[in-house]
Amino acid sequence: MSVINDGRAAGCGWVAALAVGLFGPLAASRSASAQDVRISMEVDTAVIHVGDPVTVRLSMNHPAGWVVEWPDSFAVAPFEVLRADRAVPVAVADGGGFLSAATLVITSFELGEPEIPPIAVPVTAPDGTVDTLRTDPFRVGVETVGLDESGDLRDIKGPLSIPRSWWGVLMWAVLAAAVAGGVAYYLYRRRREAPESGPLVPRAPPRPFHELALEALRLLEKSALLERGQVKEYHVRISEIIRRYIEGQFEVPALELATHEVVDGMRRAALGRHLTGGFQDFLERCDLVKFAKLRPVPDESRALMDRARELVRTTSGSAP
Repeated sequence: MSVINDGRAAGCGWVAALAVGLFGPLAASRSASAQDVRISMEVDTAVIHVGDPVTVRLSMNHPAGWVVEWPDSFAVAPFEVLRADRAVPVAVADGGGFLSAATLVITSFELGEPEIPPIAVPVTAPDGTVDTLRTDPFRVGVETVGLDESGDLRDIKGPLSIPRSWWGVLMWAVLAAAVAGGVAYYLYRRRREAPESGPLVPRAPPRPFHELALEALRLLEKSALLERGQVKEYHVRISEIIRRYIEGQFEVPALELATHEVVDGMRRAALGRHLTGGFQDFLERCDLVKFAKLRPVPDESRALMDRARELVRTTSGSAP
């Protein structure tokens, strides 16, 4: 792992880039192919000026079937997150499992040596068990900019005078009057040519969320995604339909949350253990296809469509 020295850090002995590994061994009883899951953090510099960007790279090595739930918002106070990118998991050569990565660009407006706090990342085993791995904290030196090395105080300069040209002022006044007249004439013509407004038509009432979800499921079922072998796209769209239904029906922001956070929100909505477990099983099956590259047979995907309709009808009271 490379270490980069920054000239600004020569006086304080900072190391400008450091990769920090935090190992989170998980119990082997969770899966037949379980192995150590580890997280690492790499910071590209250790000394910055106020407002300069700092790139933080997070990497998670994990076996197939494990799902990394990157946070929607990273808590790195006193630093501010300028951008957060999450990459699709990729397979590691020679049977090394999968690598999930995220890149943060952060900055600080606080002088001194603020600390990047430990970043917690949940990872879900194939059996549904959730563990949380954390990185080590890392200090970054933040220096000021624009200091006068001489230290001498200077007098405040007075305002500069601008030579006035009366001809220029007159020209700009005429131009402004012409523009104002043109705008007024345009508005007058537009008002005369505008048709008279007809009677107001009341808006149709909004459709129930379960009707929207069932209609979206019908359109997805009629598509040829499974016939074309687009299994992942099929599961991404069916998961989005159910998440959108959860967001509207139960006021849980499912489109912005990870699966375990959605389940926690549904528990707080007092949906009941049986129905909450049904939604959890459905979303986790979709996650295995989206993130763990599981490829179910077409019959299993069609059965997932029947399960989605059953969940919508049961929770909306529209079941026969």
